[in-house]
Amino acid sequence: MRKIVLAAAVLAVSGLALAGCQKETKAPFDKGVCFYLAKNKDGSLRFNPVAHNVPQMEECAATLEGTRVRFQRLGMTTNSMIGSYQGSFIFIEKEGIYVGQTLEGPRYMSLVRTGDGRLAVPGAIRRVPAQ
Repeated sequence: MRKIVLAAAVLAVSGLALAGCQKETKAPFDKGVCFYLAKNKDGSLRFNPVAHNVPQMEECAATLEGTRVRFQRLGMTTNSMIGSYQGSFIFIEKEGIYVGQTLEGPRYMSLVRTGDGRLAVPGAIRRVPAQ
């Protein structure tokens, strides 16, 4: 029994050590600057500024959405885009906009797409039941 407890403790400590070694990409924390995340040919990441003096994350997300639409008109085939604003990542997806603190970590819903493709705060639009 003692060996099992000792083995479990060793596995728990080694698991924590491996979690500490996991790569986490952080976003730049430039005040009021909205960035678009691009990948270089060698696989490294590059943060391109899209707008300056942006007061809120939602405005940065809207700016990135406009950039995504313009890129699609130029022939970009993907529907997703990644940007950042003041240390947080913004993930623009088909379903809406997600926010995360790291590139590899969890993402949280920030804005959802309405039926006509616009962005809204989750729960802001109520559907009236059919009668």
